[in-house]
Amino acid sequence: MPDIDRVLVVGATGRTGRHAVEAAAARGLTPVALARDASRARRLLPPGTEIVTGDLTDPGTLTEAVVGVDAVVFVHGSDDDGRPESFERVDYGGVANVLTALGSRRPRIVLQTTIFVTRRNHAFNDGGHALDWKRRSERLVRLSGAPYTIVRPGWLDAGEGGGHLRIEQGDTGEGGIGRDVLGALLVEALLDDTAIGRTFEVFSGPGPATTDFTALFAEAEPDAPGALDAVKDTDNLPLDAEPARFQNDLAHLRTH
Repeated sequence: MPDIDRVLVVGATGRTGRHAVEAAAARGLTPVALARDASRARRLLPPGTEIVTGDLTDPGTLTEAVVGVDAVVFVHGSDDDGRPESFERVDYGGVANVLTALGSRRPRIVLQTTIFVTRRNHAFNDGGHALDWKRRSERLVRLSGAPYTIVRPGWLDAGEGGGHLRIEQGDTGEGGIGRDVLGALLVEALLDDTAIGRTFEVFSGPGPATTDFTALFAEAEPDAPGALDAVKDTDNLPLDAEPARFQNDLAHLRTH
């Protein structure tokens, strides 16, 4: 098991983030909840949870928040924000800003995005290009130099439910997953070296609850070292056509 104690949970007060906080504590870790509003976080999270304040859209507020953390779990999202630009500002920008705040440090990272992240013609990509920006956040994490796992969950709290997990790659599948089992999976990915360097979709359903996470993670092929995208992904987001913000963030990572 990796030498990890303090885990910064980005999106800790969200409906999935709360499960990740509980799962981290249950596995003997110290979850550190990043929140804009500490009083609200105290109401939503288990008593005694450590809380640090910071705004994902303001990198200057994140420097102190990342001090002393051994790992970061990203489970944030802006789907309820209502503004098209929020996917760039929060979903992508939050990852970019935390990586910047970390400086030269590269702790273990688990990033949650979504299924369909490579399906550029899907309706979910209309307006604010939510899928493209989530995919760009994946690219930053892959090229950051940090040991990472990227999890693309199925539709949250949809489908048949249950604790039996299956993983796929290539972003061609569809299904649901419970937020509780997803929160636990994110923490298990943090603690199992088999998950390092892998990107996969995950779904849950009826059947015996998955307990052998090493075997589960081993079903996924690792990403090619230094690759922008995940193994089996469709090559449909050319790097030379990417927006200036992403190009600049990528250049900053490479020089640090």
